[in-house]
Amino acid sequence: MRGSHSFKEADRQIIGLLRQKGLDKRKGEESLFSEYAYFIRDGMRKHRLSEDEAFDAYSDSVLVAIESISNETFQGGSSLKSYLYKIFHNKCVDLFRKNATNKSSVNRTLSINEELFRLSDKSRSIVQTLIEKADWKVLRSRLEQLGDDCRRMLLLWADSFSDREIAVVMEYKTANVVKTSRLRCLAKLRQLYTAV
Repeated sequence: MRGSHSFKEADRQIIGLLRQKGLDKRKGEESLFSEYAYFIRDGMRKHRLSEDEAFDAYSDSVLVAIESISNETFQGGSSLKSYLYKIFHNKCVDLFRKNATNKSSVNRTLSINEELFRLSDKSRSIVQTLIEKADWKVLRSRLEQLGDDCRRMLLLWADSFSDREIAVVMEYKTANVVKTSRLRCLAKLRQLYTAV
């Protein structure tokens, strides 16, 4: 890995875990998410985002980083912190611009404590629409292709379980990790539908 000598040990461990499968990969995802979660406050302060928006930007950034580390497109030219922050910063800027052009959304006062586990992404409607419009057998076969954890998580979520409840049922460390994993599972499900 180019530039790996500049990585701190924690980054090296996270990258190593993310390139594994199963439980090791999940540990890497949890570690990456919690290691730089303070970026959320930074996004609120520097980009004037609500906690919910900053949390979503951070979650999306972590997903992008996990994907590029897993498939080894991340070459290690910068530290993991710098790499993740660059992605996060761009997502925050995009959100800020979107909010600036959409004045009606300026008065958002969402508190992460109250709203953290309410779904701000539009993905739940995708699953509901698939259940309503598509043949259940087709959805079931796509879910089967995702693997046990993703299938179980999405079915619980479709049954209105919160990320916090899913974390308890599936023994994940935090609701934040569930949200990151769930968004990744939904992205895979979307790919399966668009590939047909």
